[in-house]
Amino acid sequence: MDIRIRPARTSDISIIRSMVQPLATERVLLDKDKVSYYEAVQEFLVAENTDDEILGFGALHVMWEHLAEVRTLATADEHQGRGVGGVVLNALLDKAEDLGVQHVFCLTFETSFFQRHGFEIMEDQSVLDPEVFNQLLRSPDEGIAEFLDLARVKPNTLGNTRMIIDLDNRRS
Repeated sequence: MDIRIRPARTSDISIIRSMVQPLATERVLLDKDKVSYYEAVQEFLVAENTDDEILGFGALHVMWEHLAEVRTLATADEHQGRGVGGVVLNALLDKAEDLGVQHVFCLTFETSFFQRHGFEIMEDQSVLDPEVFNQLLRSPDEGIAEFLDLARVKPNTLGNTRMIIDLDNRRS
């Protein structure tokens, strides 16, 4: 299957949101207001086929100089198991490297998928300098609160696993 990756457009948001809705109902992904998707459209990449059909998507949210999160990574039901998610994830990790990010984390139920792509289960926030940790505490972003393992988001919103990859080790 020919898969192309491109930045998301505002016209993709309805499709992205319609693909997220069933996963949010199943509590696999967090549901967000439509406005949140438009505010973050520049963070999203979409995978499409030669017919311009969206097969999957994901977002890269930068949190700090060397830290970002993969968010809202999903593949259309009819295209799961065909490598679409891996293509999107690798494109997001390439984007992170291009931006100068060293560590990328995610919150996921799909631990084996992310492990195949070099992620490890995250035990603590030792990748953060204490000063950066203190700066991140000021963020109202719930994804950052999840990453920091803050009490206000405990128990984990969805009960998923925090995973992280050091991009310096990605290609080794």
